[in-house]
Amino acid sequence: MGEEPVQDWQQGVASALEWWRDAGVDTLVEDDPRDWLARAAPAAAAPEAQTIAAAPQSEILPATLDDFIAWRMSAAAPEAAWMSRMIAPSGPAGAELAVMLDMPEAEDGETLLGGAAGRLFDRMLAAIGLARESIHLCSFAVARPITGMIPADQEARLAHLARHYLTLLRPKRLLLLGKAAEGVLGDTGSARAAGLGDVNLSGGNIRVVASHPPRFLLTHPAAKSEAWKHLLLLSRGGE
Repeated sequence: MGEEPVQDWQQGVASALEWWRDAGVDTLVEDDPRDWLARAAPAAAAPEAQTIAAAPQSEILPATLDDFIAWRMSAAAPEAAWMSRMIAPSGPAGAELAVMLDMPEAEDGETLLGGAAGRLFDRMLAAIGLARESIHLCSFAVARPITGMIPADQEARLAHLARHYLTLLRPKRLLLLGKAAEGVLGDTGSARAAGLGDVNLSGGNIRVVASHPPRFLLTHPAAKSEAWKHLLLLSRGGE
C-alpha cells in the first residue's frame, strides 16, 4: 500500500471558501422571512472623499510607535483570529521611505517579502539606489488570511490602524503597494492613476506613491513599465 498524500488543510479551506463566495453563498440564512422583492431604501449620498478618511471608531490606541507595533503583534490585533502567522515590520523607524504592503506573501516566514516576490522587490529598490535595510517595511494587515483576501468586514478597522501607524511613523515618502493604497487613501483608482500625491496625516503631509505589489508584477510583466514610472516619481520626489 502506498502512502496517502499529505494535504494542505489551509489550502483546502481557502479553496472551499472561494468556491462558495463565487457561487454567491456569502450570507447567513435567517430564520425570519424576508421580502426579497421589496425595493431597498435609497442610500444617503456619501460625503466628498477626503485624502484620508476620518477614523471609523474612537478606539484608544498606543501612542508610541514601539508600543503600537507590540500591540499589533499581540492577541489584541484583529489578525490574531485568522489562524495565520503574524509578521512584524522591519527596518529603521526613522527611515525617510516607508513601504506598506497589503499583506504578507504566502511564502513569507519571519520577515515580509520573501521568495520570488522579495527578490523582485530588492531589485526594484536597487534600481533607485536603495537597499531593503534603509527603508521601513510594513503591511496593512500583519497576517495573510487563508483565502488570500482581507475580510471585507475588517477593512475599515485595519485602515484606521494603518493610518494611526503612519501617523506615528511619519515617513517623508510612502510607497503603498496593492490594496494598501485603497485602505490608506480610500480611493485606489485615482491614487494609482495619479501615481503621486501629498497625504495629510496628523503632524504634516507626506509624499505618496501607489503602485503594484511584486506578486502582481511576477504574473503581469507588462505592468513593470508602469511600476518603473512610479519608482521614478518616488525617487525624484515629484520633480
